[in-house]
Amino acid sequence: MPELPEVETTCRGIEPHVLNKPIARTIVRDARLRWPVPDDLAQCLIGGEFLKVERRAKYIVLHHHRGFLLAHLGMTGSMRIVAANEPVKTHDHVDICFEDESILRYHDPRRFGSIHWISGQELAHPLLDTLGPEPLGDDFSGQTLYARSRGKAQAVKLFIMDAKVVVGVGNIYANEALFAAGVDPRRAAGRISLARYQLLADHIKRILAYAIARGGTTLRDFVGGDGKPGYFKQELNVYGRGGLPCVRCQKTLTEVRLGQRTTVFCAKCQG
Repeated sequence: MPELPEVETTCRGIEPHVLNKPIARTIVRDARLRWPVPDDLAQCLIGGEFLKVERRAKYIVLHHHRGFLLAHLGMTGSMRIVAANEPVKTHDHVDICFEDESILRYHDPRRFGSIHWISGQELAHPLLDTLGPEPLGDDFSGQTLYARSRGKAQAVKLFIMDAKVVVGVGNIYANEALFAAGVDPRRAAGRISLARYQLLADHIKRILAYAIARGGTTLRDFVGGDGKPGYFKQELNVYGRGGLPCVRCQKTLTEVRLGQRTTVFCAKCQG
């Protein structure tokens, strides 16, 4: 699944190519995404322009004169810029075509992503209402994690992956941040100290910021907004390395399942 750095990379990749360009038409080849693509999407977008591209959690938000286009990449989705003569591939579900003949193309093999239209000047949608703070923003800190974790028996890894606690800390980066902070991912969230949460929050910020700078994590189904893959995967310390030696102590990394997600950690360094 594209995680926060991948979504941020997509936003930064497509923004220079879509701003202030009149939209000529919208082609919906298959509206059957996680939620159906709005029937009137083409009418909502035509003749207008995108004024800004930003990310909220793992959602791509394109500001339009008449409202907002809200897109989620789901498990296997991507949005990128293609030329008018680019052949249409299977699972190229939506094209937003500009007057200069460039196209913003939404591709999603498994169709777990979604595209929504929000009318008006207020960015408000039920999918956004319960989201927690952005991990790279000033509202997120170790104190935030500590305060929200009190009394919780939930595993700390699942706690920091809860979008109501903090958005965008997906499976890959949760594994990496917990390793960097020396925290056992299975430990109860309510039993971790403020000092340890401050360290964990610092590593979440650092790792996500670095992954964004490096272009996100290259996964099989993800390409960035410019069609180029990310370059962070080769630098992962624990994710995807279960059974291999720890990069710090050489002890064999342990792989377990938490919340139906693969979790890899070092029993010695994160003990």
